[in-house]
Amino acid sequence: MKIPPRIARIGALGALASTLLLGGTAVTATAAPAGHSVVASVRVAADVGDICYSKLPDEAHKTLDLIEKDGPYPYPQDGTVFDNREGILPDQSSGYYHEFTVETPGSPDRGARRIVTGEKDNEDYYTADHYESFDLVDRGC
Repeated sequence: MKIPPRIARIGALGALASTLLLGGTAVTATAAPAGHSVVASVRVAADVGDICYSKLPDEAHKTLDLIEKDGPYPYPQDGTVFDNREGILPDQSSGYYHEFTVETPGSPDRGARRIVTGEKDNEDYYTADHYESFDLVDRGC
């Protein structure tokens, strides 16, 4: 794979700055020794939105109440470490985030909705699309 001259010239920092200023996908590339292929790392810059506590579905309120009481939780996966593999939430060390199921009425399984908590007080993120996007829960509105 040949690195496009523009990417090679501006380097990873330039590509990242360009992405942040213009939006889009960040691409970083590193030169490979002779006889080896080049690996490009692609990552979409993402933002965490926000949602008013009052706008959450009733089931999310129930999940947040269970978290406050430290359970009991309806699913064995509730309370397990969330690894933030998607890279959407702020970067933290492993074990910082934990996930909890927000039940979806009519779903035959856990569904796609979750609350992911951080270690800070009231650091709760809601996702309705199984980690594709997150909204920080705002308790002040």
